[in-house]
Amino acid sequence: MAAPKKAVLGPLVGAVDQGTSSTRFLVFNSKTAELLSHHQVEIKQEFPKEGWVEQDPKEILQSVYECIEKTCEKLGQLNIDISNIKAIGVSNQRETTVVWDKLTGEPLYNAIVWLDLRTQSTVENLSKRIPGNNNFVKSKTGLPLSTYFSAVKLRWLLDNVEKVQKAVREDRALFGTIDSWLIWSLTGGANGGVHCTDVTNASRTMLFNIHSLEWDKDLCKFFGIPKKILPNVRSSSEIYGLMKISHSLKAGALEGVPISGCLGDQSAALVGQMCFRDGQAKNTYGTGCFLLCNTGPKCVFSDHGLLTTVAYKLGRDKPVYYALEGSVAIAGAVTRWLRDNLGIIKSSEEIEKLAKEVGTSYGCYFVPAFSGLYAPYWDPSARGIICGLTQFTNKCHIAFAALEAVCFQTREILDAMNRDCGIPLSHLQVDGGMTSNKILMQLQADILYIPVVKPSMPETTALGAAMAAGAAEGVGVWSLEPEDLSAVTMERFEPQINAEESEIRYSTWKKAVMKSMGWVTTQSSESGDPSIFCSLPLGFFIVSSMVMLIGARYISGIP
Repeated sequence: MAAPKKAVLGPLVGAVDQGTSSTRFLVFNSKTAELLSHHQVEIKQEFPKEGWVEQDPKEILQSVYECIEKTCEKLGQLNIDISNIKAIGVSNQRETTVVWDKLTGEPLYNAIVWLDLRTQSTVENLSKRIPGNNNFVKSKTGLPLSTYFSAVKLRWLLDNVEKVQKAVREDRALFGTIDSWLIWSLTGGANGGVHCTDVTNASRTMLFNIHSLEWDKDLCKFFGIPKKILPNVRSSSEIYGLMKISHSLKAGALEGVPISGCLGDQSAALVGQMCFRDGQAKNTYGTGCFLLCNTGPKCVFSDHGLLTTVAYKLGRDKPVYYALEGSVAIAGAVTRWLRDNLGIIKSSEEIEKLAKEVGTSYGCYFVPAFSGLYAPYWDPSARGIICGLTQFTNKCHIAFAALEAVCFQTREILDAMNRDCGIPLSHLQVDGGMTSNKILMQLQADILYIPVVKPSMPETTALGAAMAAGAAEGVGVWSLEPEDLSAVTMERFEPQINAEESEIRYSTWKKAVMKSMGWVTTQSSESGDPSIFCSLPLGFFIVSSMVMLIGARYISGIP
């Protein structure tokens, strides 16, 4: 019997979407933006100490190979010829820091994840060296000095990991965020791999000047980072190199396909949501929550705790676009915490069912400040709290409060953005894994008191990376002209509560946030750490001494 004929489709584009909690490979039709097939693998996070978050770079790379293989298999089953894949884009979790050996291809330490807090003392020491009237770090980078960004993670590796120190001395070390690690590995690794990043990822390191679009020698000097270990900075849409993964039989079918798009995940979602005009904004609900507003070719600096960042640069000769960003550390991660740490749910989908059962938090408020608070507070000393508990509170109310927390945090950054831009958003475009939760989407519309608009195809992060890859010079299979962009069908959630109730709930949430702040008063709060006592008031020692003295006299029989 003759083999079935392969389906003839327009040029296809693949996208690696490497997120904090999972990796995916997705394949799109470049003419219709239709998602044809994909595969997803969950990624482990390691917590070696309180506040530390790490991942294995080799596991991340292996997950990419696995996703490519499985997606190619699925395309074969659909009778789609994978030789039609003309380009591959990469989208990635930002700020997560990897240092590896360019001769062996081996990571020199685990990847330090963006959520990690181990660098708090590094940040405190560095902040003392910034003059109060001249925050040159923020003016050059658009970022506050924070544990969030890559430069301080890299500084920690250089200070604490002997293998990294030795490799730097011997000129074997390469630094990169996850995009750099993947592109280097996928284009040959130790055998000629391309060491590069794009402007969006570079702008999250705190080493990159967002005005000159170059690594900044003053910032490198300030953080003590040798420039020789940094990747070459390229635009978000150009051919970086060709796929070289012949050791893997099925994935090897993509040998020679150009990798031609690279965007940090939040910039990729902005492109995927087609927010190409000044003032357009989107909010992505992933491990964290990230609201980006396109400010066009001009940098807008925030007075309300938002970041200024590079949105995209779609070609070597194309202009750079900037964005204001509000970053929330914990969104989808709170669902994972309820599942893995408390065992309240068995799967992430179950949170919607629990929340639906009660339809209210019954006065329970959850501030998931597991990694401190990001925008608009930037308070690393905050910690998670659940308050307003009564004997009536059950796991359903806590699940509901967890979803509300994501919405309240979004409201805070939307308020800050409205104050910075001066033009309140009339609706909010949303995407990301959590948007499949209808309770969450309705809550978000109620708490913002504006409509929430969700595309029917939620994989906008991968779509943005695919668009950048397909549009690259030398590939040219995806048009980014407004008239050629496919119309997207949308689902719309309208507010269903009155404005007064929305405001009452929001003001109570802000009261809970105040209670979560200033919780950690020193770098380490582990028991037995003598530094704790430095933060205790003098009265504590006087009272403690009196109690011990009275106790000693009593035990020894002295009246």
